[in-house]
Amino acid sequence: MKQTVLLLMSLLFALPLAARDTIRVACVGNSVTYGTGLSDRDHESYPVRLQEMLGDGYDVRNFGHSGATLLNNGHNPYTKLPEYRQAIDFKADLVVIHLGLNDTDPRNWPQHADEFIPDYRALIDSFRVANPEAKIWICLMTPIFPGHHRYESGTRDWHALIQERIRQIAATADVGLIDLYTPLHKFPNYFPDNLHPTAEGALILARTVYGALTGDFGGLSMPVTYGNGMVLQREQPIRIGGIANAGERVTVKFLGDKLTATADADGRWSVTFPAHAAGGPYKLSVKAKSGSFEYSDVWLGEVWLCSGQSNMEFQLSRATTADEDLAAADAQERIHLYNMPALVRTDAIEWSVPQLDSVNRLLYILPGQWERCNKAAASNFSAIAYHFGRILADSLGCHVGLISNAVGGSGTEDWIDRTTLEYQLPAILRNWTSSDYIMDWSRDRGKFNSKLSTARIQRHPYEPAYLFESGILPLENYTLRGVLWYQGESNAHNVELHERLFTMLESSWRNFFGQPDLPFYTVQLSSIATRPSWPHFRDSQRRLAETLPNTWMTVSSDLGHRTDVHPRQKRKVAERLAQSALCHTYNYNVVPSGPQYTGFVSEGSALRLSFRYADGLRAAEGTALKGFEVAGADGLYHPATATISGDAIVVSSPDVKTPLAVRYGWSAYTDANLVNGAGFPASTFRDERF
Repeated sequence: MKQTVLLLMSLLFALPLAARDTIRVACVGNSVTYGTGLSDRDHESYPVRLQEMLGDGYDVRNFGHSGATLLNNGHNPYTKLPEYRQAIDFKADLVVIHLGLNDTDPRNWPQHADEFIPDYRALIDSFRVANPEAKIWICLMTPIFPGHHRYESGTRDWHALIQERIRQIAATADVGLIDLYTPLHKFPNYFPDNLHPTAEGALILARTVYGALTGDFGGLSMPVTYGNGMVLQREQPIRIGGIANAGERVTVKFLGDKLTATADADGRWSVTFPAHAAGGPYKLSVKAKSGSFEYSDVWLGEVWLCSGQSNMEFQLSRATTADEDLAAADAQERIHLYNMPALVRTDAIEWSVPQLDSVNRLLYILPGQWERCNKAAASNFSAIAYHFGRILADSLGCHVGLISNAVGGSGTEDWIDRTTLEYQLPAILRNWTSSDYIMDWSRDRGKFNSKLSTARIQRHPYEPAYLFESGILPLENYTLRGVLWYQGESNAHNVELHERLFTMLESSWRNFFGQPDLPFYTVQLSSIATRPSWPHFRDSQRRLAETLPNTWMTVSSDLGHRTDVHPRQKRKVAERLAQSALCHTYNYNVVPSGPQYTGFVSEGSALRLSFRYADGLRAAEGTALKGFEVAGADGLYHPATATISGDAIVVSSPDVKTPLAVRYGWSAYTDANLVNGAGFPASTFRDERF
């Protein structure tokens, strides 16, 4: 490998290696390069680790200076420091520049932003004067995290603006660009002071710079989502991509076609095959000089991501219909399962030190393996996801791939990408175990699981953004048809906050998957007697589904349990989800849900309520409708008599002469019983016009 790297370097820089003893590498920068905050910077700073990786053929020097600015009129210009003169005198063959963090200081960027590009260009040119054959890279800055004391007063925004200037310079100044931001942004625990990386962070820096300098990214590799038996989304462009050494040519064969790509400077490559109808089994071949992959039993069909918390995670073997379901599972040959289990459950247990270390390295949600449906695999798979896939496979006549990565007890905030939270709700990222933004149960459980931790900062799946980083990032570039989302129990303490968070979640995932119209099918929280906030939360979920694009909600309140937060009738929930998807995503002429409340008009002492999907309105059992209440201007609700009038409901109460408000199913555990002709229940709702 070392000979290959050296040959690559000789070709890249046209430098006859035999004519010199070593290749000189200058690491130019501020405190991050210097190694501030490290307990042993002489052995842990990124230039030292880079030297270890490059080996004896290189001489790597650390020219970092704490507090240095790129701006020459900044408060501590790098070009006026002794490290700059030492770096120039070194006459490096390879120069890596990481500056800009200190320019986010209010003394610098607001005053001298227009000088940044010319000052950076001048710095680059000075190294070229010192060695005209020098190869130079400039770096996107390492992250600054929300705990920084100036984060919201300007640092966050100036940091982003400086990153854009660095990209602009790299595109126009004939220098390479190294992204030091992305590989570290998902590891806030490696930045205990929100600015300087730990030894673990410095090691990531070194690996990133090593890859850029040598083009060595470990050879051909593929995402964890690829495997025998996988399902790729039909009727959409088929993107196949991975990692290879920089400049390496990769050949992909699929569907009788052959496409080639060349890995870029970051080692990334991809090809895109045209959209294709459902079918299979196919073979997929990926080959490069550094390795090859051969996949068989590959299908084009429907791919759904099934996520959320414990009611989505709830295994088929625990459902009320488990015996019947598992007996039929071996025959469901069109279903393909990709289960992403948790490393350890978030039960009331103290996690071991090795487990805690794995969690800190984002190894909590484990990569899955595609399996054709069988009794053993289905037994441990999400009951809702399984039945949803079963109905789709039968109705659509194609193979269905189901990805399940739900985590019990998780909050919506845990599944949102860090950047979205940093810009829309940065406070939720600070000190989450003592934050009122997070449900107290979640905070307490996180602290209990982490009791044995000796880390300076211990991570946990209930930490905001964590599950996105552990469970969604591995799915990058895997095209989906849609998302099933069953979650909310850990956000019902704050309805208004959840409305913001769920909106962020949808936007976050649509942006990440590059699918702006990605459908979301949500499950409304069920009934349980011990959660008084749930009527409000269920109504909020209803309103979100009505206002957010490509979002639909399935009602489950009639399937709840008075004391168990995990009702076991999952097959019915899945059937309702599938019916909704068949209508809205696949354009089947079927009823997608129960009666959906649309408004009321006053009729004297009564209110006439209107609904969508109202054909065949009736009581689910008996003849009397239950669960309706009305209120007048005083806001006091009284039980109401409800009668069916065609596709409307008329409600009134002798205790309310002029009703101005109505609500339905407004209790934690409800026996409200309005359904339509399809037998689907109506949602909790409230409409007040005081």
